[in-house]
Amino acid sequence: MKVPHPATHQRIRRSIVFAASTSVLSAALISFSLPAQASSHREAPFILKYPQVDAADFYAFNSYEPGRGDYVTFIANYNPTQSAYSGPNYFPLDENALYEIHIDNDGDAKEDITFQFDFDNTSSNGVIEFPIGGASVPSILRNVAPISADNAPGLAYVESYHLRLARDGETNGHSIHTASGAEQFSKPVDNIGSKTFGPPPAYEHYARSFIHEIDIPGCATAGRVFVGQRLDPFKIALGETFDLVNFVPIDRNSTVGSAFPTALDQQAARNDLAQNNITTLALEVPKSCIIGDGNGVIGSWTTASLPQTTTINPLGTTENPETGSGPMVQVSRLGSFLVNELFIGFPDKNTFNSSSPIDDSQFATYVTNPVFPAIVDSLFRDAVNTTLGTDIANLAPANFPRLDLVTGFLTGFAGVNQLKTVTPSEMLRLNTAIPATAREQQQSLGVAAGDLGGFPNGRRPGDDAVDIGLRVAMGALCYPLPIGDGLDLGLCTPQDAPIGNVALTDGVPISATDFTNHFPYLVTPYAGSPGPSVTGPTGACVDSDGDGYGWNGTATCTPDNLPTACVDSDGDGYGWDGSATCLVEPVVGQCIDTDGDGFGWNGRETCTP
Repeated sequence: MKVPHPATHQRIRRSIVFAASTSVLSAALISFSLPAQASSHREAPFILKYPQVDAADFYAFNSYEPGRGDYVTFIANYNPTQSAYSGPNYFPLDENALYEIHIDNDGDAKEDITFQFDFDNTSSNGVIEFPIGGASVPSILRNVAPISADNAPGLAYVESYHLRLARDGETNGHSIHTASGAEQFSKPVDNIGSKTFGPPPAYEHYARSFIHEIDIPGCATAGRVFVGQRLDPFKIALGETFDLVNFVPIDRNSTVGSAFPTALDQQAARNDLAQNNITTLALEVPKSCIIGDGNGVIGSWTTASLPQTTTINPLGTTENPETGSGPMVQVSRLGSFLVNELFIGFPDKNTFNSSSPIDDSQFATYVTNPVFPAIVDSLFRDAVNTTLGTDIANLAPANFPRLDLVTGFLTGFAGVNQLKTVTPSEMLRLNTAIPATAREQQQSLGVAAGDLGGFPNGRRPGDDAVDIGLRVAMGALCYPLPIGDGLDLGLCTPQDAPIGNVALTDGVPISATDFTNHFPYLVTPYAGSPGPSVTGPTGACVDSDGDGYGWNGTATCTPDNLPTACVDSDGDGYGWDGSATCLVEPVVGQCIDTDGDGFGWNGRETCTP
């Protein structure tokens, strides 16, 4: 990082005076915080200039990896919409930036614990040089040789980072070490392709070697960290959504869906981000080290900051193209999903990115009187009334101010995800005392589907942010939740929300089984060469034998339920036991097609699964 250490800086954020009662919901309306953006791919005009610090998604959930029930996992994704083939430099993070994950454990809307990530890109052993006509000439590419977990002889520079722990808003964090005492952590190279790394499971084997066990200052139990490229977990029909919602956003299989001829079936092919990657900052931390003296509920969010001044070196080098100076200025912020896209007014999108939870009252009107439902009404009211033969005057909820949104995004729900002290502010709230729901039992609609382990009690990779966002905005919380005999929140009534019980959707399915059952949960990034080309059996990386891996015939999954002990049964140099330490050999022979799908596999990259 080419800026002074954060201890020399006071981060700048736009703020206003926050003065409101913390115990009365009506006061929350006065000092309301709109939810911080998540699932925020290019959500504000200014951040378009700085994709390396664009926070795209944020997750906080009770770890559901078997045997890790005493941990919380945080995932902050940055630098969205990465095209896998975009070499030769791919997607390093910004050396001048400071990336942070903040935790409030007492409810005052201020960070009590902050994890800070500070990146460096340095030459590994110097740029590879080639003897050309008697001269020694540096390589023109970042990498010129195969890479494995043990060897990267052709890599011109490596990415690494330092991890620090700051408490109570201090800017000078304390170093976090690996279990062996090292202060510098390594980051894997992005998934260039199969000739660089080998057949599909080889990259995952390589990437998992960068999961580090960490000693956290003041914590008796070790945690884990991983920073590296993953397949983008956010799933959305992105182009159609921002083209005036260019589809009928109703699930065809729902109660009213059959009345609409062009209602949507759930189709994975509708996901516009299916071949895009992301850079993930993942932390797994013991619960006992982060809950403080509160009630076991924590609030969290992620931010990225840049130096206030950047000076471009007129004689720039690879090592020093620019210099940052002055205070660190927050330019990106992310907590709950889709907020900046669906709620914040266009004039304030940049302001929101630079703000802090304690100062969120400036955005009150955007949530108490949201515009998005009015846009939905203007686009679909006539079509709904014509199709159903109804005379609905307005599809948008009429309960102003919107207490349902204030509770969902500002104060949390009492007994579920409300902190001990209720300071109206936006952050992703998680009750660490509610046991994690096993992956196979998770409901993608979270609490709205009776699964207390999901959103708004934190957010897991398999929670359907788009469908939840659509339904909550249009009044889903005005209807009883499917908990017990039906839980009426008392925030509004069904009469307030004419379509609050409609199964609104973008038609892109998502499930916890789309992801792994082990840290860091997100799956192998899409390979730059060759991209996944097989269809194979259906499914979503289903793990049928409990080894943490599953298979659906695509390169984003790894084979499941195969022989043991990495046995090479056909002399091709590969064997498989269902773990990432072995390479694939499901069948013996020459590209044998055993299931009639037109593909066969013998452990060689010349065959497809």
